[in-house]
Amino acid sequence: MARFAHSVGGETYRFDSLKDLMAKASPARSGDLLAGVAASNAGERVAAQMALADLPLTHFLNEALIPYETDEVTRLIIDSHDANAFARVSHLTVGGFRDWLLSAQADETTLRALAPGLTPEMAAAVSKIMRVQDLVLVAQKIRVVTRFRNTQGLRGHLSTRLQPNHPTDDPAGIAASILDGLLYGNGDAMLGINPATDSIASICTLLQMLDAIIQRYEIPTQACVLTHVTTSIEAINRGVPLDLMFQSIAGSQAANASFGINLNILQEGYDAGLSLKRGTLGQNLMYFETGQGSALSANAHHGLDQQTCETRAYAVARHFKPFLVNSVVGFIGPEYLYNGKQIIRAGLEDHFCGKLLGLPMGCDICYTNHAEADQDDMDMLLTLLGVAGINFIMGIPGSDDIMLNYQTTSFHDALYARQSLGLRPAPEYQAWLQRMGIASQVDGQLHFTDHLPPVFRQALAQLA
Repeated sequence: MARFAHSVGGETYRFDSLKDLMAKASPARSGDLLAGVAASNAGERVAAQMALADLPLTHFLNEALIPYETDEVTRLIIDSHDANAFARVSHLTVGGFRDWLLSAQADETTLRALAPGLTPEMAAAVSKIMRVQDLVLVAQKIRVVTRFRNTQGLRGHLSTRLQPNHPTDDPAGIAASILDGLLYGNGDAMLGINPATDSIASICTLLQMLDAIIQRYEIPTQACVLTHVTTSIEAINRGVPLDLMFQSIAGSQAANASFGINLNILQEGYDAGLSLKRGTLGQNLMYFETGQGSALSANAHHGLDQQTCETRAYAVARHFKPFLVNSVVGFIGPEYLYNGKQIIRAGLEDHFCGKLLGLPMGCDICYTNHAEADQDDMDMLLTLLGVAGINFIMGIPGSDDIMLNYQTTSFHDALYARQSLGLRPAPEYQAWLQRMGIASQVDGQLHFTDHLPPVFRQALAQLA
């Protein structure tokens, strides 16, 4: 017998379980069709959204989408729930929660206090019944501020991860990309490399190189090499300087196992990073990446829709007080997010849900070359996320990652977003840009020099 039902246009649609209701209520995307959990038509989707809107928020505390006994992510979600924080909205349905979030009552202070009282499933549910403008409006109310060597997430600021990837990890090629990015004001979120090889020797070389650049030019930023957390721990054991501890994460125990991790391993990495005490302003040092479809691609989604799985990953991230969380939204491919419309919607959902749960969210605004998307779609998502108050985006030479072979945002895109929306780099980083002669501030606007500052001429000569 169906547990949930709703009529639309004279037809009654029935949903057998909470996970079925959540999946059918999701806006259309190719991954849910691939998994066989999507609504069969628009009428069923609307009926599911209406039934979901009538569901009390407390229902999510009484029914686990993945069993508590078999999944450590579920256990983390339930065991860490803050009932006192939840009390403010505990009387609401999902639909009532949406209305409250859009009201003046839900201001920045109130939403910050509420975050520990929300489960990922509550956030995912309310996002499914929100329009694009709703996702933007609520997210821009929320600021999640973190610190390591600079301050991320302040209102009126937008940071970038300078991503100088190289297909052979060539130091000269990486250094050239870093110099290019610095001259466009990129890199305040981090200097972050995806290594072409995961060998410990190569990882250590890259970490030492990034640290040398940061120390030589006294850059108030942080470095990260995106290797497996256990490799980073080994680098620390070898005495190599490491700022941010990276790991890809997902929303189920089985999906995380496919990455070779569990909560204990993440804790070990977190503790190892803390032991170095390399942050000068704070010790938020974990850097997590996520993406809709990762659990499905590992056959570890337990019949859940991919957006709900994605949001459950944010419970894992939240536990470790991260410096930044990055939704790599279009990277997995069109099997999961087919076109620009689906990528845009997913990016806004991820940002909204992460911020609502108290996370410092960024987004790799990207697509693969075989997706039905183009740079116009990315410009739209970049602008929407900029308005929504995203903490950081990617900065890559020419938008084209020559190692990972996908399309994302460029150094110039960051300039566009900052200039058009009146946003600035992290305050400590902006001061460095001005001190180094890379930029100057005129009438409140940051203007970049059209010549190479003297301090970098020697570096350019060495690269040549």
